[in-house]
Amino acid sequence: MHNLNVTALDLPPADPMPEATQKYFDICVEKLGMVPNVLTAYAFDVEKLNAFTGMYNDLMLGDSALSKLEREMIAVAVSSVNRCFYCLVAHGSAVRQLSGDPKLGEALVLNYRIADLDERQRAMLDFAVLMTETSYKIEESDRQTLRDVGFSDRDIWDIAAVASFFNMTNRMASAINMQPNDDYHAAHR
Repeated sequence: MHNLNVTALDLPPADPMPEATQKYFDICVEKLGMVPNVLTAYAFDVEKLNAFTGMYNDLMLGDSALSKLEREMIAVAVSSVNRCFYCLVAHGSAVRQLSGDPKLGEALVLNYRIADLDERQRAMLDFAVLMTETSYKIEESDRQTLRDVGFSDRDIWDIAAVASFFNMTNRMASAINMQPNDDYHAAHR
């Protein structure tokens, strides 16, 4: 399972893999056809892997008024600003899959401003990008813009949390030269 080219660091997965972790990886293979390289990268330290997957699962799969597609769109817009190769490839694929629109996935990877978005989606991504580029400039009027297109305060929290998570993971992936699984490149086109 260990691909020596997953990151630039020599941190092989725990061996033996704890039973619960192996079961999680087996579920990934069953549902995705692969173990995402981000999980393999974290597998050298099961506590770090569990912390990462716990936060990811809560933000991306947990209870939220934001759809899974909207959360993936935030991931891609943030990753585009940060030029994170891993996340653009992996989450660009997710946008293509969830939207059924390969053009949307490509537009978001390049520059969300050229994508065919509704007012609500554009406001959401404008806020996520503002957070990414100059979070210290956020003012009440920026949050009010989100409210004006229908987002609740809880939704604003979720937008901010997803954008924050991907700003962290983008930096980590870039720092260790994390490589996306080859399967993502051709998926859902």
